[in-house]
Amino acid sequence: MQTFDHLTAAFPGEAASSKVVVEADDVTSGPVATAIGDLRRRGQADRIAGGPVTVETSADGKLAAIDVPTVGSGSDATATAALERIRGQLVPAAFAFVLGLAFPLMLVTFRSIVVPIKAIVLNLLSVGAAYGVLVIVFQNGLGESLLGFHSNGGVSSWLPLFLFVIRFGLSMDYHVLILSRVREGVDRGLSSDEAVRQGIMATAGTVTSAAIVMVAVFSIFATLSIIDMKEMGIGLAVAVLIDATIVRAVLLPAAMKLLGERNWYLPRSLSWLPRVRHANPEPDPAQA
Repeated sequence: MQTFDHLTAAFPGEAASSKVVVEADDVTSGPVATAIGDLRRRGQADRIAGGPVTVETSADGKLAAIDVPTVGSGSDATATAALERIRGQLVPAAFAFVLGLAFPLMLVTFRSIVVPIKAIVLNLLSVGAAYGVLVIVFQNGLGESLLGFHSNGGVSSWLPLFLFVIRFGLSMDYHVLILSRVREGVDRGLSSDEAVRQGIMATAGTVTSAAIVMVAVFSIFATLSIIDMKEMGIGLAVAVLIDATIVRAVLLPAAMKLLGERNWYLPRSLSWLPRVRHANPEPDPAQA
């Protein structure tokens, strides 16, 4: 390590950089080009760039890759602060596409504006909780000796987006499965409370079994020596565990219980939406 440090000091390599990708009809002119130029100037002015900010444009002029060589070593506090500045202020980051796509799909499927909003909020809560665990364990170093790793002061750059996509897809599967059973009960004429009770009971075994299998499989990755794989395993295992227990077993039924019939609120202006027919199982004998 001493030799490596001496070599790095004498022959420094390329600085760690952050890439910002912009897609538009034309990134070489108009307001988009102005915004890209403004980003370059602000990056230099804020002193978060350790070198010149460069821009590469695709041949058709629809994509631009802005390379910001951030200050710091890539994983120290200086680099982290620079990255947060880029994400939080210079280029506000959001997963609006995924969330925006989930909303209309659930809106049409369940003919309710409350159901998709509640689903997105609950999913973001569980994703945020999983991110928090990753920060506590791998960034702050809690449980290093137990898990057999040495914290480098950060979380792998690819993991948050990867975890969000996988976790959001899995949780939406659970959510649609549960709500479909609930909606079937409502369509049979059950009260909202009774439909929620029957829907949770009907899907509990499937959700729990799937969660046990996934947590067990993901936990295997936590035993690997490669820290990226360890982060992925723990992140996914914790995310699924939180989702299957706290979110699906507690928060979802509690929220639906509190909202009651308001769960199925649909403004009259949206009454033109197509009706998606849910399976209509035989009525519960107890309700006959």
